[in-house]
Amino acid sequence: MEWMADPNIWIGFSTLVVLEIVLGIDNLIFIAILAEKLPPEQRDRARLLGLSLAMLMRVGLLTMISWIVSLTEPLFSVGSMALSGRDLILLLGGLFLLFKATMELHERVEGKTAQHSGPVEYASFTVVVAQIIALDAVFSLDSVITAVGMVDELWVMMAAVVVAMGVMLFASKTLTRFVNAHPTVVVLCLSFLLMIGLSLIAEGFGFHIPKSYLYAAIGFSVAIEALNQLASRNLAKEESRVPLRERTADAILRMLGGSSAPAPGADATPLAASAEEAFEPAERHMVSGVLSLSQRSIRSIMTNRADISWIDIDAPADVIRGQIMETPHSFFPVCKGQLDEIIGVVRARDLMADLALGGRIDPAHVRTPIIIPETGDVLKVMDTLKRSHGQLVLIADEYGTLQGLVTPIDILEAIAGEFPDEDEQPAVLRQGPDRWRIDGAADLHDVERELGVDTLVSESDDYSSLAGFLLERLGTLPTVGEQVVVDDLRFEVAAVEDRRIASVLVTRTAAAETPQRGGRNARSQPRSRN
Repeated sequence: MEWMADPNIWIGFSTLVVLEIVLGIDNLIFIAILAEKLPPEQRDRARLLGLSLAMLMRVGLLTMISWIVSLTEPLFSVGSMALSGRDLILLLGGLFLLFKATMELHERVEGKTAQHSGPVEYASFTVVVAQIIALDAVFSLDSVITAVGMVDELWVMMAAVVVAMGVMLFASKTLTRFVNAHPTVVVLCLSFLLMIGLSLIAEGFGFHIPKSYLYAAIGFSVAIEALNQLASRNLAKEESRVPLRERTADAILRMLGGSSAPAPGADATPLAASAEEAFEPAERHMVSGVLSLSQRSIRSIMTNRADISWIDIDAPADVIRGQIMETPHSFFPVCKGQLDEIIGVVRARDLMADLALGGRIDPAHVRTPIIIPETGDVLKVMDTLKRSHGQLVLIADEYGTLQGLVTPIDILEAIAGEFPDEDEQPAVLRQGPDRWRIDGAADLHDVERELGVDTLVSESDDYSSLAGFLLERLGTLPTVGEQVVVDDLRFEVAAVEDRRIASVLVTRTAAAETPQRGGRNARSQPRSRN
């Protein structure tokens, strides 16, 4: 029992266990890489089989230690260089590691693993196990040679190998999952295998490389990779603060070459550049509209109260007939004296038929109005329109006062852009490079998409038009010629009618030239033109 009191034995044992674990990690990582080529249900079995074979090989080789030591006898010479059996084994093992690691790196760098267009083709279990056995033989030889160089007692070597491999068997699944979840770690470990392969070849040619050099290089690389993983983790944590819907929408728009831009200082990706050619602007516009639809308020897509064409049931037949002829709508709200005294909704052709037959509106043709509070969401309105058989939906505030109406065409315009009626002009007119004339009632969301910016719309503001945005900025009803500058856009009031901003000139400038009025940077709840 004197060996138990010998500190040299315990120091050698502890050091050898650590070294064997390091070598075992390399072995395990390569086994995990090979196991990934198998169907999922066979991977655990291949991994455990590989580690078990590695342990048996190392124990077996340790029992043949005297023979391994004798392999240093020269077998033949090449010039002035004498090569022994040990040298040949190291050379072959190093070449094998270089070949396998290079092939795996090439597969990952070239992206060949992601080019499967059909069902995934897995490797044969027998082929993978054969590669694992060959790999175990190489790693076992390196491990045994390391053990021989550190400890003299055979039983200490065997105990260290068994303990180290036991640790690897216990933690293999957790470590394998981590490696497979972090592709950069796989590339790093493959580079370790290249380094070990080169060191084996150098040893085979008689150039001794101290193990401490390898471990120092590996340790430094692991430290750098740890910092990289920490940075990636912090970046993911920072990105998670942005709502998932917004992150998804931004990612899709970047893929389509849309206006959603990467972070400041980031270069445009080749994918985004090619998407500009692959997708038409109208397609990107519609995708953007679909992704933002559920975030929009009803106010942002409805026809405002002031623009509603409604029929007064008490009006003379000629007046009603003229109103129908001048206004190209399929349905009209029918009221008594004022808009808030809503009676129902009537189809235009039924109105014309009633007026032609009796000069009055037939109550049988008056449909019960569908009224939704303005606090609802656009998707609920769309669902209601699906069940309304083409009828329009009226929007009321909390006091029951009608604020607007929504038709199926309003939903379509929110997605694809405006479809002006015969008596309407487009809300946004391009008058030249970096110059637009925009209707004051234009939806801010549409204005953003036309101008290619994202600094106008906000969840916290209760306006939805360009006029509302400017009024909030200016703080008072402006006069013609007053300006507001937001980033590189200059908004100039071009026309004011009936105490409202009727038209705005927008110019993109190299830098802000006019001081902003109204204080803060405005972001508003999105809106769509009707």
